[in-house]
Order: sequence, then structure tokens, then C-alpha cells
Amino acid sequence: MASINFGGVTENVVTREEFPLEKARQVLSEEVIAIIGYGVQGPGQALNLRDNGFNVIIGQRYPSPTWDKAIEDGWVPGETLFSIEEAAEKGTIIQYLLSDAAQIAVWPTLKPYLTAGKALYFSHGFGITYKERSGIVPSADVDVILVAPKGSGTSLRRLFLAGRGLNSSYAIHQDATGKAWDRVVALGIGIGSGYLFETTFQKEVYSDLTGERGTLMGAIQGIFAAQYDCLRKRGHSPSEAFNETVEELTQSLMPLVAENGMDWMYANCSTTAQRGALDWWKKFRDAVSPVFEDLYDSVASGNEAQRSIDSNSQPDYRVKLEEELKALRESEMWQAGRAVRSLRPESQPVPTTPLED
Repeated sequence: MASINFGGVTENVVTREEFPLEKARQVLSEEVIAIIGYGVQGPGQALNLRDNGFNVIIGQRYPSPTWDKAIEDGWVPGETLFSIEEAAEKGTIIQYLLSDAAQIAVWPTLKPYLTAGKALYFSHGFGITYKERSGIVPSADVDVILVAPKGSGTSLRRLFLAGRGLNSSYAIHQDATGKAWDRVVALGIGIGSGYLFETTFQKEVYSDLTGERGTLMGAIQGIFAAQYDCLRKRGHSPSEAFNETVEELTQSLMPLVAENGMDWMYANCSTTAQRGALDWWKKFRDAVSPVFEDLYDSVASGNEAQRSIDSNSQPDYRVKLEEELKALRESEMWQAGRAVRSLRPESQPVPTTPLED
């Protein structure tokens, strides 16, 4: 492992240079990787592993739209595409990539196929961390491991096809065979990770649930809505409000942050923008810090997990979800967003010159 300094703190990470793809292939040469679930993470991880030369099969419920999607992606029924039970029986590594709620529902079906020496792989620590609520308790004779890409399965696949990688965390909850570290790192490299950083199942799920509800999705939508509404109330048009709230951030500034960091983005915008950002960012931090503390406490207590389990297990969950998403989709801000996106040039390169007012 390589020791890397992250903001003054040294961490051990695994890179593709020190654990190359060929080594990963050697480690997993005798393994059959059975991916259970072909929804969010399943396709990206499965296709990347297949393209990288690993022995991969899919276990999916039939009939279902995801079964059809697997066939479209080149998985062959009876050869590389099976029922969940048959794939679990054939696999020596079971990648359990169903949704959290589905993992709970399918666990009694899957558990009998987790025989001694196999590995149970997750991309989210939910089921293991909240085992009292999920009922997911593997037997002591199997490896229990995790690789969690820091992004969606779609992003994992797109970056892989572009010759890049998506950073992932990895964790070992149970090493029954003595091979868990080699297995988990090889799988992390195989799915197309940029580099791998160590965590635990608990830390992964705590940070993940906080991030999803925070800056990755919940908080950012809340901030978008607050600023957009403020501008609209003060007489600005939907186009102007959306461009100043969302479009400039996502299309112009965030690529600069991704390229070299927030300080570099600040240095490459106007002096007026610099001064305002430096004056106001701490006020926003202080305003939202109590909300993040409440959020983390809710995650750590298990309340967020229980809320997810309860809502996702309701028979009308999909209907209610669509109603909530429809309200978001039909809000004026995101209707304005659709119009703005339709006006984008077909090719829009990332800006490399300083921004002006």
C-alpha cells in the first residue's frame, strides 16, 4: 500500500500501479463472481469486470425489466445469466448488489448458498452495520468484504470506458479464509476503481448516508431551491435565476474545482467573486453545521436506516416515490433547467481560462 498525505493526515491507499490488473486477474483466476442484482451498481461493476477478463455471471429475478436489461448488455440466459438461486450456487464470490430493502427481502433465499470459503461482497455497509434491523448475519466461515465506488454505477462505467477510474473505499468485516484482503482489493481493481482507501462497514454507511442527505443530494437541492426562490422573489427571471443558481455551478465552476480544488477555482474567477466567496462561506458553514450534526446523529442512531427500511418496504413505495419525484421535476426551477439544458451547445468544453463577471 502507498502512504498518501490527505490534508496533513497520512492514509494508506491501494493504487493500480502497485496492484495492477494482471495481479487482480491472477488472484481471482479460480473464482466465479456472481453478481446478484442488475439495477444501480450491478451493470457497471459487472460489465467492467467482464471487460477486464474476469469470470462473471448475473443472478436476477425473472421476469423483470432488469433481466431484459441484462440480456441487452450481452448476458446470456443459461450461460452467464441465471436466477438468483442458481447464480448464488455457482458463485464463489457473491456480489450482493440489490437495493438495501431488496437485500433484506432476499437474504433468506441467498443465505443457504453461502457455503464455507465463499465471499459475500457488498458495495454499501447498510445490511451488515444495521444487522439488528436487516437480519443479514453471514455465517463465520465466509469472507465478508466491501468495495464502495464513490459514485453511481453509471459513472463507474462511463469513467471506465473513458480509460479513467472512480475512487472506491474497501473494507473487510470478516476474513474467514485468510484471502479476504487479496479478494477485496482484486475486485476493487477489477471493477475499475481509480484507487482504493480503507474504511469499515460502519464508517462507509455513516459517511454515505450523511453525504447523500447532505452535499451530494439533499443539501444541494435545498440550497438550490433557497437561492432560486430568493432570486425569483426579487424579480429575476426563471432563466437568470437558474443560470446563476445551477447552470454556472455545474457547467463552469465544478469542473474547475474537480480539476485543481476550490482554492484554484477561486483564483481563476473575478476578484469580486473571490471577495464575496471568502466573506460568505463561513457564514454558510456556521448556518448549516447544526443541521449536519443532527443528520449524523440520526444516521448513527439508526433512525435513517429504519426510515429507509420502513418506507421502501411499503407496497405503494414506488407510487409515492414517483409522486415526490414528479413534484420536484415539475417545480419551476427544474422546468427552467430543462429549457436551459436544451439550449446548451452540443459540445461544451471545460473552461480553462479565468472567469469574468
